[in-house]
Amino acid sequence: MIVFRLSKGKFRSDLSGKGAELFGGRWNSKGVAMLYTSESRALAFAEVAIHLPITIVPKDYFLISINIPDSAKIYHLADADIPIDWRSNPHSYSTQKIGDLFIAESKFLVMRVPSSVVPGDFNFLINPNHTQFKGIEIVNMEPFEFDSRFIPITPPPATPQSSSKYPLSQSLRQYQTP
Repeated sequence: MIVFRLSKGKFRSDLSGKGAELFGGRWNSKGVAMLYTSESRALAFAEVAIHLPITIVPKDYFLISINIPDSAKIYHLADADIPIDWRSNPHSYSTQKIGDLFIAESKFLVMRVPSSVVPGDFNFLINPNHTQFKGIEIVNMEPFEFDSRFIPITPPPATPQSSSKYPLSQSLRQYQTP
């Protein structure tokens, strides 16, 4: 199975889960290493874009394609086991407990969890401490350019107001009938 990850250039080869370990995430506490991946390129983009400032087009990102061996043990988190507050912002401790237990028990290499950003899509969390982790491999890395259309356009400065009872902007006046 191929999964995807969007990463800054300097971390593109790093599959250690150290970023999640340093900062924590929706499915892991600080101090717990975990590698976050997504089922599609689009979801990998959405999962990263949701955390970026909307005023700057990010540079130096790479889309990484990662192969999870067919023999990998994957735990599918059941809907009944997902806490009510799983989509909360900031992250809920209840989801972190689930992810921390997944890593600590090390019964599965991968856990499939729902995306809080794109309902109906799934992320695949990889345990870098699992005995099968050595089978995880990067199969492709390509530069990823964020489309500038995702960045809001700053509106032009306001034009001086007309003294008429119903002011129209200068650009609309040209279409006004006499």
